[in-house]
Amino acid sequence: MWQAYAAAHPEAVRAAAEHTVERFGDSERLADELLEIVLSGRKRATSSLVADFIADGEQLPRIGSHWIACDGHGTPRIVMRSTELRIGTFDSVEPAFAADEGEDDGSVDSWKREHRRYWQRTTAARGETWSETDEIVFERFAVVWPPEHAD
Repeated sequence: MWQAYAAAHPEAVRAAAEHTVERFGDSERLADELLEIVLSGRKRATSSLVADFIADGEQLPRIGSHWIACDGHGTPRIVMRSTELRIGTFDSVEPAFAADEGEDDGSVDSWKREHRRYWQRTTAARGETWSETDEIVFERFAVVWPPEHAD
């Protein structure tokens, strides 16, 4: 998938050649659900804890960087490119961002409820405790490959 995208868009790859391969969420089911929201066009943003990048030994994304999103079984489905990044805390989520994540009803209240539950679960699995003051990467993205799913 990456080679096909790179051949079709060499300028974008030259500008930001790094890419990651990962899936949304922490389970096959959640990965598939969130990917479907992206494929429907409703989801064009995501949020991740800075601590998760550190725990995984990964660098934070940068504008223009790419990631290949896989389904729950690990099959690559789309290439996404970061278009906007901001680091903030839980209470700094903006209504437009919550809507752009495209999950649940798109409100800040549902964003907080679901992300609080998710980050409490995932940090506990790592043996840590999540706090509302932890830094969060708020990322907007565009789907850039394959052409039938590209924005």
